[in-house]
Amino acid sequence: MNIVVCVKYVPDATADRHFESDNTVDRVGVDGLLSELDEYAVEQALQIKEKAGEGEHTVTALCVGPEKAVDAARKALQMGADAAVHVLDDAIAGSDAVATSLVLAKAIEKIGTPDLIVCGMASTDASMSVVPAMLAERLNLPQVTLASVVETRGDRVRVKRDNEGSTDVIGATLPIVLSVTDQTGEARYPSFKGIMAAKKKPLEVLSLSDLGVDAGRVGLSVAWSQVEETTARPPRTAGEIVTDEDGSGAVALADFLASKKFI
Repeated sequence: MNIVVCVKYVPDATADRHFESDNTVDRVGVDGLLSELDEYAVEQALQIKEKAGEGEHTVTALCVGPEKAVDAARKALQMGADAAVHVLDDAIAGSDAVATSLVLAKAIEKIGTPDLIVCGMASTDASMSVVPAMLAERLNLPQVTLASVVETRGDRVRVKRDNEGSTDVIGATLPIVLSVTDQTGEARYPSFKGIMAAKKKPLEVLSLSDLGVDAGRVGLSVAWSQVEETTARPPRTAGEIVTDEDGSGAVALADFLASKKFI
């Protein structure tokens, strides 16, 4: 079984995030990491491989982004992926989901015809949730998205998708594009052995020309949407203190909550 798991390098939510002069997210000058939601995708890909039993089974992590984005691929290798591919090209900067799905699809075709493509439910920086569907369309594959439970048996996949007040059960036959939610189970932590082993695993770097993608089809200039203006979040102001020197504190607190429509 050949499994490709798509991973994304995103700015650390705890870091001082900011935008470039063209209003795109700065992905070079800030600390970043593997998107937490993609860790669940890596975990499910590894579990599916482990359940597949005998035979040649590989998990390849695929990421697109600047030089530092390779850290996302390395984290997947440390978790247990067998190989990684990093698409690195300056022309990709500023690409929207449409262009990103194009690059990912071409990279997957370059890797080889996979039996399964696994994605996280969304990236933690953009939260669009549309790339898996776009990938399925470009690769002419069925899609099963937003799975909270994944079960496999041979070339068959059965997933549960949670909705408000109900759960859908969906079955599919490989090959498919699968996206999973953060309800599929905790992702494993890289062990020391896994970290050391990752250094010897293959990590291939590809450019747009390697994929046969025209640079004019990606980047900010052809994006279907652009951020026109950004405003820094205002600093936090001091909160209002309610004193209770004369026994009226409870009433003052209730009036404050009511004025803010909390009660």
